[in-house]
Amino acid sequence: MRDDGWSPDFLPHGRSSRRIRHLPGGFANPVWLCELDDGEDVVVKASIEDCADMFATEAAGLEILTGLGGLTTPRVLAVGPRSIVLEALDPEAPDTDEFWQAAGRIAARMHATTSHDRFGWDQDGWLGLFPQRNTWDADGHRFFAENRVLRYLGEPRVEAALEAADRAGIERLCARLPELIPDTGACLTHGDMWRNNVIADRSGQPAFLDPAVSYIWAEVDIAHMLCSDGIPDSFFTAYAEIRPLHTDWREHVRILNLRQLLAMLAAGIPIPTIVGSIRELINTYA
Repeated sequence: MRDDGWSPDFLPHGRSSRRIRHLPGGFANPVWLCELDDGEDVVVKASIEDCADMFATEAAGLEILTGLGGLTTPRVLAVGPRSIVLEALDPEAPDTDEFWQAAGRIAARMHATTSHDRFGWDQDGWLGLFPQRNTWDADGHRFFAENRVLRYLGEPRVEAALEAADRAGIERLCARLPELIPDTGACLTHGDMWRNNVIADRSGQPAFLDPAVSYIWAEVDIAHMLCSDGIPDSFFTAYAEIRPLHTDWREHVRILNLRQLLAMLAAGIPIPTIVGSIRELINTYA
């Protein structure tokens, strides 16, 4: 195994590599661009240890986004207990309004797929290295509170960073969700749709990575995008052409971003403003 964690065992049986290059990003697991022995470029995401069904779940999520959601995703070439091998696409999304307009329209069309107001999914999934609980629930506010927010309060880094008053405030905010967030019905969501998970396919059109799929409010995906750096307004304008946004959508997604703030805190992502942002939400809405 190399110093950066690479192992030939990550490749499918009988395949070898000519060149390996570690790719940036990969908050949950390391990622490499690999030229195989036949000259094909692939992307390999791996874990140093066996990780239960994480990569099989990722492969299933990509298939769902393509088949049910109509999104372009990289083809899955192989899945193992410690790795997933994907078609290599362009890791850089074009920084143009045309690209982000296309991405916004694609996301809006995906959100047209609904589940008859059942929130959740047929199986649990993953958000980064953390299990994502998807138990079916007819109540979207309860589903979001229990499975997307409160589930992080027991994570060690969250317990260490937050005070008792913070945890109580988060619980109060969750209790107020029916007042704060309109129930717009459950639709198919990517679940981790932020800037780094939108890339370009070989024709320069939007492609999507790293799903954490479930049926939940569309504004959960919109929250990820709005709170990512580098997403132009053209994405949201084009989205609204197909799926109109609520008058107060920017306030809604600010509240829904609590889930992502807690997930980043649990993962130990070194952003010093996370706790302050959580407390600001508590002070404003709890």
